[in-house]
Amino acid sequence: MTAVSPLTSPLHDRHLSAGAKLADFSGWSMPIEYAGGGVLAEHTAVRTGVGLFDVSHLGTGTVRGPGAAAFVDACLTNDLSRIGPGQAQYTLCCVPDGEEHAGGVVDDLIAYLHGDDDVLLVPNAANAGEVLGRLADAAPAGVTVQDRHTEVAVLAVQGPRSLQVLELLGLPGEIGYMSFVTGTGGAGAEVTVCRTGYTGEHGYELLVAADRAGELWDALLEAGQDVGIRPCGLGARDTLRTEMGYPLHGHELSREITPVQARAGWAVGWGKAAFWGSEALRAEKQAGPARQLRGVRATGRGIPRPGMAVLDGAGRAVGEVTSGTFSPTLKTGIGLALLDTAAGVADGAELAVDVRGRPQAVEVVRPPFVPSHVR
Repeated sequence: MTAVSPLTSPLHDRHLSAGAKLADFSGWSMPIEYAGGGVLAEHTAVRTGVGLFDVSHLGTGTVRGPGAAAFVDACLTNDLSRIGPGQAQYTLCCVPDGEEHAGGVVDDLIAYLHGDDDVLLVPNAANAGEVLGRLADAAPAGVTVQDRHTEVAVLAVQGPRSLQVLELLGLPGEIGYMSFVTGTGGAGAEVTVCRTGYTGEHGYELLVAADRAGELWDALLEAGQDVGIRPCGLGARDTLRTEMGYPLHGHELSREITPVQARAGWAVGWGKAAFWGSEALRAEKQAGPARQLRGVRATGRGIPRPGMAVLDGAGRAVGEVTSGTFSPTLKTGIGLALLDTAAGVADGAELAVDVRGRPQAVEVVRPPFVPSHVR
């Protein structure tokens, strides 16, 4: 069988030149960290200054035509009527009722509302094809769903000095959280500036034509030199999002883990008439989930890792870690875990994680683990 080569970002040559350590991420060869600092330095840059990420592995797709927004609203969980043109919304594509794992999560994504007839969707790399395929199959006459993954690059500028970098480049940055505008900066490329991100810091995601991505990347690094901008890989992106308690599909959300279990019910428009998986999710919400996502923080030297059992004081398994890492900010281990609701575990409870057969003490906490500065 012929091996399939991973896809590469339009910025692949820049990553190689910067000495990036590359790894396969959902079929894409993406930077995990860069030479000259690694994950710890990159994480710290975002928390204290500014970091630049290439997240072009994320999918991009458009839904256009008469009633496109209403169609998307009838499929995805969140309520698009809560926002207006020029605003974005976190939402979920769930398994429809009648299918196996109904109410489970196919993917989480961001919807950018351009107008009643034009919606841009940014799903995750691994699931973009399925999300857009499901929408295309369900689309009414006159509504078209187009995969634009190879046409659009996505860059993230994140950190307390991110606005300063955009202003130095002449890009608009004084916009509200989860809003977006279009501007021109750097080498003159048209850029959609979105006040979004997945780090918990003030930041932006920039959408640009793939063939102009290199120019924008170079211009951002040059503009940010005096404020210490640093290119950052997906390793730091993971530690940053874990400190915020943000879910990652395949860990905290999946076909087997519903929004109700993941405490993502805030991204569900419960008052809407219908959406994919609505009946299953409403039934689970009413009955109460058998497990729910919680935060755990190490009180000793152990570091929670995905798949580790969570134990009560008697050594009985009461859940499982879904994500875990060493927190560069707190200098201790942190994690997210699905805990059995029947165990009645309260915030502040002392539990343990099974680290290779040795219980390591953790405390149950409510994320975020560190303060958020997104608004």
